[in-house]
Amino acid sequence: MTVSTPERPFATLGIVGLGLIGASLAAALRKRESRLRILGADQSDATLARALELGYIDEGCTDLLDLCRRSDVVVLAVPVLSLRNVFEQLAPALADGRTVLTDVGSVKGVVRDAAEAVFGQVPAWLVPGHPIAGSEFSGVDAANPDLYHCHQVILTPGSDTDPTATACVRALWEQVEATVQLMTVDRHDEVLAATSHLPHLLAFALVDSLAQESEKYEIFHYAAGGFRDFTRIAASDPTMWHDIFLANDQATLDVLDRYMDHLHTVRAALAAGDGEALHTVFRRAKHARDYFSRILDERTG
Repeated sequence: MTVSTPERPFATLGIVGLGLIGASLAAALRKRESRLRILGADQSDATLARALELGYIDEGCTDLLDLCRRSDVVVLAVPVLSLRNVFEQLAPALADGRTVLTDVGSVKGVVRDAAEAVFGQVPAWLVPGHPIAGSEFSGVDAANPDLYHCHQVILTPGSDTDPTATACVRALWEQVEATVQLMTVDRHDEVLAATSHLPHLLAFALVDSLAQESEKYEIFHYAAGGFRDFTRIAASDPTMWHDIFLANDQATLDVLDRYMDHLHTVRAALAAGDGEALHTVFRRAKHARDYFSRILDERTG
């Protein structure tokens, strides 16, 4: 099965960055018998060698310009704060507009800003994207060929984006059984600040706070399933999340401030022994969580 669209067929895919997200995309395409030729690049020679050994890529490239010139589509699976540097490296190979470029970053405003800084505008062949999928594990060996199955991928094309480029990137993600949605850059960053960035910030902060307690061994030793479930994401890659929070600081601060206001209200109810107010919060939260669970069940059913 060839991943292409009638308007813009493509046969060679370049993936820059073979960590969890990039390697999982390659593994997912391999599992689904895609005839795409996949070129891979990574800062780590060991990672590149491992991706070749696992059969995720057909060829490892140490020259990003060479990879870009030989690819119809290039996926940048690199930390968001490094995108400007990568754009600068790839610019000479992108001048003819033949190659479609996309990314997988969790923040889209920084992609737009980096593109405008390097190219003067967001080019028509750039389709920013974000797969809403991941794991607390990282690295090429954590790759999962089903990581994107029934998960959403958000694309944030601009008004000047070439529709055939957007269709091309959509077809790529649909090939790995993801559901593609379109959204504006600013709305994406607002939504992800609430649904992804804030939960990670809270998990990191809670584990860090408890780790500094004098009786931390006992605290962690007797932690139950709820603690493990809530803090699982604190095992995520610190470097990646450092970049995400700095890149989406304002939207994250906005939702954090709203959460802290609500947390103060809950604290006040607890301090006053106001069981009715607490029960209202808990009941409302359970209803919302049950509704969310039904949405997920319908999506994966």
